[in-house]
Amino acid sequence: MTKRRHFPVWVGLAAALAAAAPTARAQSELAPVVDQARAAWLQHDAAALVQHSDTVRLRLPGIAESASVRPEQAARLLERYFDPCEERSFELVGLRELASDHAYAEVARVYVVQGTDEELEETVFMGFRLLDGAWRLREVRITR
Repeated sequence: MTKRRHFPVWVGLAAALAAAAPTARAQSELAPVVDQARAAWLQHDAAALVQHSDTVRLRLPGIAESASVRPEQAARLLERYFDPCEERSFELVGLRELASDHAYAEVARVYVVQGTDEELEETVFMGFRLLDGAWRLREVRITR
């Protein structure tokens, strides 16, 4: 009879987190793309945000969830979302590679609606895919 070894739960969790962490190479290639996306968001430049995308899936409050749409349509929907807002901050919280060609950036957004002083917070998840050797924005999902 063979005796089974039982490992603590934290060993499995640590292994799972290590496997999900971005590789140094992928992270170094993705980081500048995420920085460009953050800059475009802060400037409310929706066209620049989606310019290299072939399609983008949007999940924005107040706008019906979209199937993947062309960059021009995604830019118009994002412009409508940006329109009444003034950004206070848009800070990267984390970057996670889910597969060698699929990663998410989690960003904490603080903004005010124009004409008000109340700061609102939400989390923005930006999904990126590695296509033809370049990381491209494929999804914007906002949670409050």
